[in-house]
Amino acid sequence: MTAGMGTTSTLSIDAPVLDAALLQRAREHCAQTDTTLLRAVQEISGWSSARLMRVLGKHFGYPVLRMSDLQALNPDFEALAYTDCVQRQMLWVRDAAGRGMLVFSDPFDDAAEAWGLRRGANRHARARVALSHPEDIQAYLAQQERQMRAMDGLDMEAKVTSDDEVATVITLASIRDDASPVVRLVNSTLYDALKLQASDIHMECDAGRLRVSYRIDGVLAPITEVQGQDMTEQVISRIKVMAELDIAERRIPQDGRFKVRINTRELDFRVSIMPNIFGEDAVLRLLDRQLLTEEARALRLDNLGLDAHAMTDIRKLATKPHGMLLVTGPTGSGKTTTLYAAITEIHTGREKIITIEDPVEYRLPRVLQIPVNEKKGLTFARGLRSILRHDPDKIMVGEIRDGETAQIAVQAALTGHLVFTTVHANNVFDVLGRFLHMGVDAYSFASALNGIVAQRLLRINCPHCAVESTPDMETLRQAGLSREETADWRFKAGKGCGQCRGVGYKGRKAIAEVLILNDRLRELIIQRAPISTLKAEARQAGLRALEQTALEWVASGETTLEEVARVTG
Repeated sequence: MTAGMGTTSTLSIDAPVLDAALLQRAREHCAQTDTTLLRAVQEISGWSSARLMRVLGKHFGYPVLRMSDLQALNPDFEALAYTDCVQRQMLWVRDAAGRGMLVFSDPFDDAAEAWGLRRGANRHARARVALSHPEDIQAYLAQQERQMRAMDGLDMEAKVTSDDEVATVITLASIRDDASPVVRLVNSTLYDALKLQASDIHMECDAGRLRVSYRIDGVLAPITEVQGQDMTEQVISRIKVMAELDIAERRIPQDGRFKVRINTRELDFRVSIMPNIFGEDAVLRLLDRQLLTEEARALRLDNLGLDAHAMTDIRKLATKPHGMLLVTGPTGSGKTTTLYAAITEIHTGREKIITIEDPVEYRLPRVLQIPVNEKKGLTFARGLRSILRHDPDKIMVGEIRDGETAQIAVQAALTGHLVFTTVHANNVFDVLGRFLHMGVDAYSFASALNGIVAQRLLRINCPHCAVESTPDMETLRQAGLSREETADWRFKAGKGCGQCRGVGYKGRKAIAEVLILNDRLRELIIQRAPISTLKAEARQAGLRALEQTALEWVASGETTLEEVARVTG
C-alpha cells in the first residue's frame, strides 16, 4: 500500500505528507525496536495522533474518524466479535441508515484490512473503509464494554421478557467467567451457533462422548466432541433445565423451548430431547428475532432467488380475491418465508390480514399475528375458528397438521377469504392425497384450492472459490444428461475456502414448481384420478418441474449436479 509515495528527500517534523525519507527512517526504527510501522512513523515524525491520522488518510485515500465520529455510529459485534476488535484494533460499525463500514487503525497492514473485510462480508455487502487512531478505537471499545456491562446488569435485574418468559443472558464475559464447565460449554455452543448463522444445533450422545454439530445452509457441520459420559449427561441436563423439562425422565421424548439474550439479540430455541441406547440426544432449533425482523423489511419474492416463472405464478395466486394458496416441502425448505414474502408484496393496509403460527417467525407491520400456545389450549384449529369471527380478508395458517384445521381452512377459503398455508409433502401431487387422507371432501378441496407451490432450498457455489469444473460421466449419467446436451453449460464448483468454511457452498436460493389449478384439474381431483393422469394434465397446463429449474442453475454455474441430486433426488 506504499505505491504512489512521494520521493522528497527533505525530512521535516512538520511535513504535511508522508515522504520516502520518513518511511525509511521509520522502517529502520522498526527493525531496531520491534515496533509497528504505524507507531514508528508517529515516533519519528513527532506528529500528534490527530495529525498522524490526517496525513495517513490523505496519503492512502481513506476518510478519518475521530472519537466523536465513532460515538455517532453503532458497533456491529456480529460482523466482528468484541474480542477480535480489541485484539486487532479494528471494528465494524453502522451509520443511522444501516450502512456498514470497517474502521481500522494501521493502513500499513494490508493483511489485517483484508481479514476485517472478509469477516464482515456476510453482513456488509458493500464495504466502506475508514481510519481511526488506535487510541480512539481503544477508547470507543472500552465505552462499548461499559455499556454492555450496564445492559447485562439491567438484564440480570429484570430477566423477564415481554411475554413473561425468562431469558438467559449470555455474553463473552459471562462465558469466560462462569465457573461451571457445563454451563460454559452450553453457553459457548449457543453463542457460536448465532455467530455462524446456524439454524439448528445437534447434540448426539454416543458411547462415552457427545458430538455437537450445527446445521448451516441446510447441511450438518461437525463442530466438536465432548468426552466423558458424566459430562455428556450434564450437558443434556443443562439443556433440559433451560427448557424447563423433567431432568429425571430419560425414557421418553420431551419438547420444550427457552429464550436467550446474546449481545442484545433475543433468540428463541425450540428443544427436542430424544432417548437413545447411549443416553439422550438433543436438537435445538434457533430463531433469531432481530435477524428475522431485519429480513422482514426486505421480504419480497424476487429476493428469495426464485426464477421468473415461479414468481409470476405465485404473485398471480397471491392476488386472488379468495381461495387457498398452499406451499409444501420438507422442514427447513423456506415455506413460511415464501408465504411472508407474498403477503408483504400484497399488503397495502386496506385489508385485514391475520396470521396464526407456531412460532411467529417474522414481525410484519399492521398484521395481526397470533402465536399458537398448546399449553394454554390455543391450537391452530381453535385459533382459526376465532380468526374467522375477527372479520379478516386474508388469513395465514402456519401449518395444517390435522383434519380439523384442514376442514376449517377449506371452509374459510370457500367463504370469501384468501387463505395462505403450508403442509408437509414431497411435491404438489402428494398434497392432494394428504388432504383427502385427512378427511377433507374432494369437491370442497378442489373448489377452494387456487394453487400449490412445492419448493426446496439449493446451496449455491461460494463466489469466493468457485472455479470451472467438469463433472465425470457417472455424475452426468445419474442426472440423466450427456456430454452433448451439456456442451454449452458453464459447470462450476467451489474448491472450499475460509469464506465458506471449506465446503464450497455459501448461501441458498429457493427453487419452486407451481401448480395453478384449472377446471380440468379440479375435475380430475374430484374424480380421484390417478396421479399419472394429474401429472400429464399439469404438464400440459405449463407446470415446470423442480428438477428443470435446478438444472438451469447448474447450467449457469450457480450450483452443482451433486447439490441438485441431494435436494431433489
